[in-house]
Amino acid sequence: MPEEKQPNKLNVPKKNGKNFGGTFTAHGRRKEATARIRLFKGKGEIIVNGKPIEKYFPGEVSKIKLQKPLILTKSQGDYSATIKVSGSGKSSQVDAIVHALSRALTLANPQFRPILKKAHLLTRDPRVKERRKYGLAQKARKGKQSPKR
Repeated sequence: MPEEKQPNKLNVPKKNGKNFGGTFTAHGRRKEATARIRLFKGKGEIIVNGKPIEKYFPGEVSKIKLQKPLILTKSQGDYSATIKVSGSGKSSQVDAIVHALSRALTLANPQFRPILKKAHLLTRDPRVKERRKYGLAQKARKGKQSPKR
């Protein structure tokens, strides 16, 4: 008697980050920040950690960065999203959300991929803070010593 597969918690089959129910899930990362996004057809509402995006990221620069994937694909009012983001600082969290949003948009519509790829929004930024080394007095690298005066 073959074993039956256990369905996931939502009873919606998943395949490559895409739910068949019309929801697209993706992850984005930057430094220590990790963003998980659920993208679905809607009115353009974006909720981050239970708050509207304007409250979670109040700065103008953040708003411009966050809208970039939607502006490039001309889908500003087409999709709504719920996002869980954690780790690092606000700036890295914004970059992680942009990465996740771009990946989710490519799942929603594969024609968006060349546009987002050309804008370098699908590539994870690999730069992270270098670890401290033993014996270097709270620094990662031994630098030039300043001349004594």
